[in-house]
Amino acid sequence: MRYSKIRKMDISNGEGVRVSIFFQGCSFHCKGCFNPETWDFHGGCEFGEEQIQEILDLCKEDYISGLSILGGETMHPKNIEGALLLAKRFKEKYPNKTIWAWTGYLFDEYLMDKEITKYLDVVVDGQFVENLRDPRLKWRGSSNQRVIDVKKTLKNKKIVLYEV
Repeated sequence: MRYSKIRKMDISNGEGVRVSIFFQGCSFHCKGCFNPETWDFHGGCEFGEEQIQEILDLCKEDYISGLSILGGETMHPKNIEGALLLAKRFKEKYPNKTIWAWTGYLFDEYLMDKEITKYLDVVVDGQFVENLRDPRLKWRGSSNQRVIDVKKTLKNKKIVLYEV
């Protein structure tokens, strides 16, 4: 698995100040994507224990609200195991901080039964659709995408949207 970049302080991808990682590789190739440099599965850098430790260290500060996992495509079969390992290690160390993840896959069609969901707090799902683009939307690029409260969704067994 590979990653594109790690942001030490990110205020645009989730609530509060966050540490963000952008995984490398996406097969959706949405027209108008804000991050097409992450499409190539062979681009970026190798992701492993060193990067996990770096992220955990960056998250130790009290002003860091949590971790954001973006891409590329975070939940692609080539990336999901690394995302799961990172999410699990993060929640073991920081159970009171949140994990947000973005995916082009639909939560209820692809993610609902995946192990990673038990570590995620918020998922922004759905592919970016350029003709539904709306820069006024929080945490998503197009109006078809949903900001999902994962814990409530799993408990209720139906999609519950995240409310600020």
